[in-house]
Amino acid sequence: MYAKRFIPILVGTLGLVGCGGRTQGVLVPSGQTLPAGTAVVEMLVSTTRSDVNSTAGEMFSGERSLVSNYADITVSIPPDSARTVGDVQWPSKLPADPAKEFATIKADRIDAKEALSRLHKRIAKTPHRSVLVFVHGYNTRFEDAVYRLAQIVHDSRAPTLPVLFTWPSRGNVLGYVYDRESANYSRDALENLLRFLAKDPAVGEITLLAHSMGNWVALEALRQMSIRDRRIVPKLKHVMLAAPDVDVDVFRKQIREIGNNRPPFTLIVSQDDKALSISRRVSGNTLRLGAVDPSAEPYKTEFAKEKLAVIDLTDQKSDDPLNHGKFAESPLVVRMIGQQIAGQDLHDARTNLGESLGLAASNVAGVVGRASAIAISAPIAIVDHGTREGLKHQFEDLGEKLKTPIGR
Repeated sequence: MYAKRFIPILVGTLGLVGCGGRTQGVLVPSGQTLPAGTAVVEMLVSTTRSDVNSTAGEMFSGERSLVSNYADITVSIPPDSARTVGDVQWPSKLPADPAKEFATIKADRIDAKEALSRLHKRIAKTPHRSVLVFVHGYNTRFEDAVYRLAQIVHDSRAPTLPVLFTWPSRGNVLGYVYDRESANYSRDALENLLRFLAKDPAVGEITLLAHSMGNWVALEALRQMSIRDRRIVPKLKHVMLAAPDVDVDVFRKQIREIGNNRPPFTLIVSQDDKALSISRRVSGNTLRLGAVDPSAEPYKTEFAKEKLAVIDLTDQKSDDPLNHGKFAESPLVVRMIGQQIAGQDLHDARTNLGESLGLAASNVAGVVGRASAIAISAPIAIVDHGTREGLKHQFEDLGEKLKTPIGR
């Protein structure tokens, strides 16, 4: 009886962001000349997806591979005048029009040796020899993950070499259980990728950004690494968990087992996330980490104790009918991601990122919430006067536009 009630809700709600109606085969290189103002994003791909029986325009399916596969993909982004920050302009037909749509410029299947060679060539030209590893969420086809990462990297202006870690999601709204098992299936591969990057002397530092169910893959990989090595690899400088589809109780155990010898963690949450609301119902009414109210107990105290910074996007407007992709849509948040990747540590109150985020404590949190519709909190112990002053100046202009007084 429960299943009969649940399935129509799942289809009706999650189906709003399904892949139906999208142009298929977009990963076939267009071969077109790019117009002036067009940007390109080059990424390397590591995946546990299978390429068996997949088409050229698909590259990898939602089925599972016994080994990791690799690819090198370049995506063009339309000129800024033809798009909105946070949007992925999906091709209406093929070949895509690069003047107003995302277009695939290159899509090469490569082996591990060639992937390493291309990594080394690009990392030498990357500031701080920085690598961003992105892990997508549930109901995501391969091409969706590729275009979303291209959008994040472009809009954040992140000075980094992007690496997509993509696991076998079938991109089907009714495939939640399959996707969940595929996430479990892929945690060893992500751990191995992070360990490999960390051991490579050519790589300077790593940022890990995960979304939705991808947070389960990320947290399990980090938990395993910490148990094996009693620490997280030192080159992993930042971990950002966006809309994590993770049971709150399970997260408590994961973060404690990962231990204190870990990089700064940032949680990006929203209490109006409808996808996480559905996930909660599927999971026996257990609250998902990405939907908590960080100002409420016991989370406020627990997050402070674990020194977790939290960005609350509940009041942020979104074009996503499920409010599940706010982290990638908000111009301010994607800029924050870029600043953090640039080496500005969220947990260092003296950095520019601290000023940009406005690490909030006591009444300062209210200022952030009013001025930007984004409430950001962090343990009081890491907030000093310099950061509070930075917060004031960061949002002063925005406050003027909103006719909102900015206080201390």
